[in-house]
Amino acid sequence: MTDRSQDGCEYSDGAELKAITAIGIGGAFVALLLAVVMEGGNPAGLLNIPAFIIVVGGTGAATAASSTFEGVKAIPSLYKVAFKGLALDSRGAAKQMVALAEKARREGLLALERDVKEIEDEYTRKGIQLVVDGTDSELVRAILQSEIDGMAQRHHENANLFATGGGFAPTLGILGTVLSLVHVLENLSNPGQLGHSIAGAFLATLYGVGSANLIFLPVANKLKALSAEETLYRTMLLEAVLSIQAGDNPRMLAEKLETFIPPEARGEEADEARAAKAPKAPKAESAAAEEEAA
Repeated sequence: MTDRSQDGCEYSDGAELKAITAIGIGGAFVALLLAVVMEGGNPAGLLNIPAFIIVVGGTGAATAASSTFEGVKAIPSLYKVAFKGLALDSRGAAKQMVALAEKARREGLLALERDVKEIEDEYTRKGIQLVVDGTDSELVRAILQSEIDGMAQRHHENANLFATGGGFAPTLGILGTVLSLVHVLENLSNPGQLGHSIAGAFLATLYGVGSANLIFLPVANKLKALSAEETLYRTMLLEAVLSIQAGDNPRMLAEKLETFIPPEARGEEADEARAAKAPKAPKAESAAAEEEAA
């Protein structure tokens, strides 16, 4: 199974899906409805179609006016990315790069040409191809770093799209409330409906503030977090490609790549490798220690 990043790149499903955003947003709406019921209200009373049209339609139109057609067209896929999350298999990628480093040291960099087509990640494939082609290391770094910078900029624009919606929504909610109150003031001749009309007028503000703080801003923050995660992932691959080109010891490369992986995700292999490298006490001292213990 594969997941796609905000750029549409595929990554192997090496970890469980991070659906915490969908769970969090759903939990917030449940808490809101539960509070309404506990106060004796009716959740159906929160439904107001005109207010919904003003907030959702107005926010969508204002956000579209602030963005590009391509950005607006990507909104459904960005929601999917935010709710589903990414499963970047950093450990698997690190193992793959160490294996390539071992082969390069044994057979030379040109031997990696047969492995280029088998690399699924486009970014890694591009880096290894540059190395095989004999590109200068500084140019390799510049090209791959430019890829990272471009990706980060696109991700920033994606997150900013939702942050912009989160800024417009409360204002459109207030605008909807003001329009409704104007209508209420025009019909003061019916005092019996006054309370109900005023309550309905404030639903637009509820929709605006609620959508901003329960949907738009959380999604924007999640996209930023995913972008940071993917940037770190690609930075790890960049360092691996440069180490392979420089002919670094595969064991040292493995140690370097572990620094990009959270400790809880490194597994037992990293612990065993560190234990094997730890200095052992001389036999004579160990024997003396056993005699003292006896």
